[in-house]
Amino acid sequence: MIIRSKAPLRISFAGGGTDVSPYYQEFGGAVLSTTINKYAYATLSTRDDHAITVSSLDYDIVAKYLTDDRLVYDGELDLVKAVLNNVREYSGQPKLNGTGMDLFIHSDAPPGSGLGSSSTMVVALIGIFQRYLNMPLTNYDIAHLAYKAERLDLAIKGGLQDQYAATFGGFNYIEFYENSVVVNPLRIRPEYLNELEYRMLLCYTGKTRLSAHILDRQIGSVEGKKASVVEALHQSKQIAVDMKNALLQGRIDDFGYMLHVAWEHKKQLDPCITSSEIDNLYQVARENGAIGGKILGAGGGGYLLVFCDFRKKHTIAQKLEEVGGQVVQFGFDYDGLQTWNAGS
Repeated sequence: MIIRSKAPLRISFAGGGTDVSPYYQEFGGAVLSTTINKYAYATLSTRDDHAITVSSLDYDIVAKYLTDDRLVYDGELDLVKAVLNNVREYSGQPKLNGTGMDLFIHSDAPPGSGLGSSSTMVVALIGIFQRYLNMPLTNYDIAHLAYKAERLDLAIKGGLQDQYAATFGGFNYIEFYENSVVVNPLRIRPEYLNELEYRMLLCYTGKTRLSAHILDRQIGSVEGKKASVVEALHQSKQIAVDMKNALLQGRIDDFGYMLHVAWEHKKQLDPCITSSEIDNLYQVARENGAIGGKILGAGGGGYLLVFCDFRKKHTIAQKLEEVGGQVVQFGFDYDGLQTWNAGS
């Protein structure tokens, strides 16, 4: 039996950081995001013995475990181990149907890209096990299980939005409360989405980043009631609401301008969110006709999202490439997590 899954990576327009503890427990968080046609993929192939092999194309690692083992987190493929441990516990099948398996995983974007690739991979893995073990999981269950594996079991710093975005897919306004998450799918007219997609660029800055240190400082600032950081998060949450309304009403230029405002507030969260290289890329984009833009994810590297004057999009792309950026083609994804049987 061969089962495959894919889960889409996401871009977050506004509200990032308000989904990180302890902010959302105290104030409530909100994020506006969409998924794109870049994916994390997982394949499960059954085998006749009781071994589990994991091959990661991104890390060039092949590891082997036994289905009876309680997997220990030691820095090697811990995300996969956390999924296996959680699936065993949740499904009540410690031996995973009593067969061995080969797992093959890879992603269209590296960890640290700002597109939620690590969380998305966890969602893709849970998806293949849901299908393989016939686990009765809703989208909310899958997202929560992915959150538990990554944020609670492995204590990897981050928020809640990535797991829910990858599972549900499409444009969502996601609200975060102390004990619940509410995903609000947005019914946006196709012509508005086409215009938005047409006017956006995604530019790789040339380096990934480790978000944990940025998030540590943000968490400390919220815990310490640092006024500038808390206010920046408040403003980011309000911008998510305003951008949602602009999209629903077809005010695409307003949406682009608010993307710039969101970036200005995001930079107030931590000085390492931007850098001279990022500032230079954004300045080049703005000087050549960009209306707005922001670094995706926690910041410090990864991908720069740019909203363009449609007459100048190609010029902006050329200028970004000339100063070291790598422009990447992308489109929106509306389907979220998908799994399928690929053979016997």
